[in-house]
Amino acid sequence: MTATTTATLPTAGTWVVDASHSSIEAVAKHLVVSKVRGRFSTFEGTIVIADQLENSTVDVTIQAASIDTNDAKRDEHLRSEDFLDVETHPTLTFRSDSVKDAGDGEYVVPGELTIRGVTRPVELEVTYLGLIKDPWGNDKAGFSATTTLDREEFGITWNAALETGGVLVGKNLKIEIDLQLAQAQA
Repeated sequence: MTATTTATLPTAGTWVVDASHSSIEAVAKHLVVSKVRGRFSTFEGTIVIADQLENSTVDVTIQAASIDTNDAKRDEHLRSEDFLDVETHPTLTFRSDSVKDAGDGEYVVPGELTIRGVTRPVELEVTYLGLIKDPWGNDKAGFSATTTLDREEFGITWNAALETGGVLVGKNLKIEIDLQLAQAQA
């Protein structure tokens, strides 16, 4: 049986993030000339698609300690007070109560991101990837989203100057999100 996608938006209702088929990553400049990617492995979320799309809501919670950059020493530093301070602030959250249709399957989702207890407005640029039935007859929807944020606005200011100029860790983080959603069971 071959599944097909359509441009049809998911039906109104509650959709939950399928974390095992989704990813949330942060990308930072390192040593001015390269990038380091960190992936959060533990998160959950709910998207309520409203009858009027602009009234839809998003609620995502990420476990800060789940950051993984494929380097245990760096991960421990990222969990420390210098960066995420997971002992004091165990979660990162994103909440939105509106969606703006930008046309051609593109959307803007304005919301509030909280990191280290600091909440700032951010806008996610979202691409709708389609709706499909899995082999068991369940509806699944896919979305991709990105945003760029200034980590210093969230109180993450640690850095080290390089002898040749520049800093060890870039100020901006690019956030890349790929979500597969499943319609919540009644």
